[in-house]
Amino acid sequence: MSRDFAVARRRMVQEQLQGAGIADRNVLQAMAAIPRHRFVPRVFQHRAYEPCALPIGYGQTISKPFTVGLMTALLELQGSERVLEVGTGSGYQAAVLGRLSAEVVTVERIVPLALRAARELAAGGADNVTVVPGDGSGGLADRGPWQAIIVTACAPGLPEAMARQLQPGGYLLVPILHDGEQVLYRYRRCGDELAVERGTVCHFVPLLPGLEAQQHA
Repeated sequence: MSRDFAVARRRMVQEQLQGAGIADRNVLQAMAAIPRHRFVPRVFQHRAYEPCALPIGYGQTISKPFTVGLMTALLELQGSERVLEVGTGSGYQAAVLGRLSAEVVTVERIVPLALRAARELAAGGADNVTVVPGDGSGGLADRGPWQAIIVTACAPGLPEAMARQLQPGGYLLVPILHDGEQVLYRYRRCGDELAVERGTVCHFVPLLPGLEAQQHA
């Protein structure tokens, strides 16, 4: 079975990432190395390398491989960054980020998902990734500033508190609801200003404040 997963993972990188125009060699290598199937429920592991999102419980999903690859590539990580992720979910995106940066702090409001992701990340040797159960909708100012911030949930507008935590030259990547559809936006801190680029249409769960009360996986 592990051999089948390895073959599927190579095919995923070749067809869904390279074939779709993702050329960042470091991103491709990271996603070729990380066992995506370990971050989805066992019942869906046989589908882990398909080009689709998959449910992970509590109304949440693991993004499709292309989305993870694209968002990671857009951060243009060089390896020395401290990265904030808002919306840990399965932990897979954090695992990819951990391969490409110095430190990742990832926040998840649904406690059972946070605990599950932390266990899987630790088992996979992602020692530079810290999972924080809690509300990340305003970023984590007490742990910042950050060289990169990635939000894996759709915000109603620019999360200004997060933007203030971004260091000069750093990127904030966030899906924003615009004219009835979700659009991926990339902001870059340039002194006191934010340069903005509008990207592709996407689909994420809403960015919600507060700590989920559910405590049982």
